[in-house]
Amino acid sequence: MNRIFYSLFLYLLFPLVVLYLAFRAIKSVDYRRRWSERFGLAKLEQTDVLIHSVSMGETLAAIPLIKQLMAAHPDYLFTVTTTSPTGSAEVVKAFGDKVQHCYLPFDFSYAIKKFLRQLQPKVCIIMETELWPNLVHFAARQQVTVILANARLSQKSADKYAKKRRLAVPMLNKFKLITVQTQAEAERFIHLGVEAERLQVCGSLKFDLTIDPIKKQQANTLRDQWHRVNSPIWVAGSVHPGEFEAMLSAHKQLLSYFPDALLIMAPRHPEQFNLAAITITQSGLTLARRSMHDEVNGQTQVLLGDTMGELVMLYGTADQAFVGGTLINNGGHNPLEPAAMGLPVYVGPNHWDFAEITQLLADAGALSCITSAEQLAQELQHKFTDNPLYQSASFAALAVVEQNRGALLEQFTLINQLII
Repeated sequence: MNRIFYSLFLYLLFPLVVLYLAFRAIKSVDYRRRWSERFGLAKLEQTDVLIHSVSMGETLAAIPLIKQLMAAHPDYLFTVTTTSPTGSAEVVKAFGDKVQHCYLPFDFSYAIKKFLRQLQPKVCIIMETELWPNLVHFAARQQVTVILANARLSQKSADKYAKKRRLAVPMLNKFKLITVQTQAEAERFIHLGVEAERLQVCGSLKFDLTIDPIKKQQANTLRDQWHRVNSPIWVAGSVHPGEFEAMLSAHKQLLSYFPDALLIMAPRHPEQFNLAAITITQSGLTLARRSMHDEVNGQTQVLLGDTMGELVMLYGTADQAFVGGTLINNGGHNPLEPAAMGLPVYVGPNHWDFAEITQLLADAGALSCITSAEQLAQELQHKFTDNPLYQSASFAALAVVEQNRGALLEQFTLINQLII
């Protein structure tokens, strides 16, 4: 499939795209708004630099880079786009009205052309893996310098691109610069047909995350308010339906050893919050909901983290963490956030989106891969009872994050050279 057939195929899917948005709108109020942006109908001002990040994780990693670029070019107008409401919320929280923000239109030719004609950007920076053929094609045709920053390419994704080589390779070779996270990913890009001189291995921006001391202080205060300073606490972060039951099963097993143990379960998406609450209640465990400011007392067995933007802080209240999207066929989420808090980390086998980072943590002894609720319960129990083992994993997590910092400066330097 080449880009022309891809574009025609997208138009055939137009009714399904509308149905998809309508379905998401039923589950989440945030998807009921701003449809005009999704279809390239928003009114926008011209910009100098366009930066696109998909959702919350990519946006959080991109924010320090965007801030450095804005500081280096104070007279430039920056436009930051996302595709999800969670990513949008992080942009608004970080920048307010200092940047122009909207959703990136779906990759329909008419929508992307109208979008780019309005913006007239000099530079377009796409974060990580959000590769849309028409966006890249029409930006390059408009003489925009197109950059893929903090790029990651799992073997699974590389295999998918290889099957659509006539579509993928012309798109990838339109990038002036691709800053990749690891050498393995650089080699995958080269194997696909990307010219080596376009690639620079810089490490991952996610290693340069900075934990706000206020969040750590908030976490310590919360744990004290809960009267759980000496109780075992663990977080199941960014979990999805299909993982809820496994987390609750693991916690029930843990409660047989530690009756005062507390599980903090934080679903990945807001539309999953009520389902998670129902699942916890039906399991027979005592529930408190963070969004409702429920009291966490000695009888509380599960705290549902049904708020946005608090996950890192909640990791700070805990001793260990499981990172979701890995017991289901999803690809996983960022294990560095709990690692940066010094938590031993667990993931399931489906962590290909963060394979290299996961391997680094595992090799250091900071992370374990589990395949079942029973195995997770056993691992949690071992580290709650064996303090030297726990301390070793905790120190290893902090060391891996610290030793791999520096990607922000490298990527900023390379990208800034292309912004004129």
